[in-house]
Amino acid sequence: MNKFKIFSLALVATTVAKAQDLETAKKAIDAEQFEKAKSLLKSIIQAKPSNGKAAFLLGNIYLKQNIADSATIYFQKGLTASEGARLNNIGLAQMDLDANNRAAAQAKFDMVTKDLKKKDTEEYVYIARAFMNADKPDYASAITVLTKAATANPTDAQVQLALGDAYYGERKQNEAYVAYRNAYQTDSSLIRAKMQLGVLLKGAKAYTEAVKAYNEVIAINPNYGPVYRELAETHYLWGNNVPSTYTENIQKALGFYEKYMSLTDYSVTSRMRHADFLILAKDYKALEVEANKMKELDGVNPRILRYLGYSAYENGNPDAALDALQKYTSNPANKIIPRDYLYLGQAKIKKGSSADGKTIDPTLLASAIADIKKAVEMEPLAANELNELGKKLYDLKAFSAAAAVFEVAVTNPTSKNYLLDNFYLGNSLYYDNTRKDVVKADPIALQKADVAFGNVITASPTTADAYLFRARTNNLLDNDEMMATYYQQYIDVVTAKGEAEVTKNKSKFIEAYNSMAAHFANTDKAKAIEFFNKTLALDPANNYATESLKLLK
Repeated sequence: MNKFKIFSLALVATTVAKAQDLETAKKAIDAEQFEKAKSLLKSIIQAKPSNGKAAFLLGNIYLKQNIADSATIYFQKGLTASEGARLNNIGLAQMDLDANNRAAAQAKFDMVTKDLKKKDTEEYVYIARAFMNADKPDYASAITVLTKAATANPTDAQVQLALGDAYYGERKQNEAYVAYRNAYQTDSSLIRAKMQLGVLLKGAKAYTEAVKAYNEVIAINPNYGPVYRELAETHYLWGNNVPSTYTENIQKALGFYEKYMSLTDYSVTSRMRHADFLILAKDYKALEVEANKMKELDGVNPRILRYLGYSAYENGNPDAALDALQKYTSNPANKIIPRDYLYLGQAKIKKGSSADGKTIDPTLLASAIADIKKAVEMEPLAANELNELGKKLYDLKAFSAAAAVFEVAVTNPTSKNYLLDNFYLGNSLYYDNTRKDVVKADPIALQKADVAFGNVITASPTTADAYLFRARTNNLLDNDEMMATYYQQYIDVVTAKGEAEVTKNKSKFIEAYNSMAAHFANTDKAKAIEFFNKTLALDPANNYATESLKLLK
């Protein structure tokens, strides 16, 4: 009997210890200490293979780290466990969602919930998070699931935290605030809920208040890593939204991210997240260092090629960039993003450029533009990224290449640079056809320029230079009537801006008057004389106007 009691006590102690280990692992997951959590969960599974919940949590970490094969192994293992097995259907359902198989995912969710008791909420929280963590998040479905759970158990802090995340994803700030506040008031140890109140302020661009909120979290627990990541991301956004503070805020952001890394782990997965942040912060020297550290840790992980490629290009090594990015994008198994093609295209342009940058190998340029087009086809917003590249080429007077880049950029009319990109497209095509070595202008290219200037005028009717260059373009096209029309519109727009603008643009007015006078010389002599006299009013010594008037009289 005594032996039985001792055995029973030992069993209870072991069970309590394993439960404590599971809670420790969950805290490590919340603190984004994923390697620590993985180690704890593997130990639990090894000691007790029947623990399906440990397998589920471990599989979820691998999903978060984009290691689908390992996630599948642990979810399948968890399904055979005697405790918490059904949770693993939630992990497999998230993978169905990632594969765009909603029906299969829902079937698995239904298997999990069919026998739940009224106040069971944990499964609903995990189902909601599967909807939120899928490659294409479905926050509306998450809210539906969590609302049901909240009705059954309104004091469950985890339900409220998840509701806050779902509402935040749906951009419902007020509802998210209420849910996060409720979560923290219900369980003050749930420090993530308090941190998320700062995240809401970050989203509202209230950066000073967000930082204050994060500092309150740090005062409670200075070793809570995620708050330093949020501080880093807040300072990054602050610097980008208030350019005068950019340098100061980016330096703070980088420092806070290093602090975050020191409190979480330096695994390849964490380093990748750090690398993604370094790309945002445009710290390419640090990115190159991080990429090479990752290569030492895991030389076969293909995503490292992305970071090696980006950093090599930005640090002036197009050959290394091409090598890394061609290897990465040539494998369809890799998760290629639009920026990969943007960098590959830029590397090809850099590789093919002459020493002065004015000419680019036509084969490499064509290949580069094809890559850039792929990026914009994958994500139309990638067109926003092309303005900087196009302007660099334009400033180098590589007008043909600049035009090719801007032509891709303007395919997205919702781009924030649409007006400016059209203007640069028109100018690039115009200047490319007025080079000294051009024997005959390309009418198709000039017609594209005319359309581009027309787009600028439609979007911004007071942009005077659009009329001026449209007139010059039509002059090259021998379309004299439209040339005269656009010169007159240029004069009207500038005149409406005041005498100071007219004086500032005196030489352009003379160009317009002389060009219009020449057009009317054979059809309306009086009008031609009028325009030449307007030229002489601005420049009495203008030889072309003086000599032309002699002929007309």
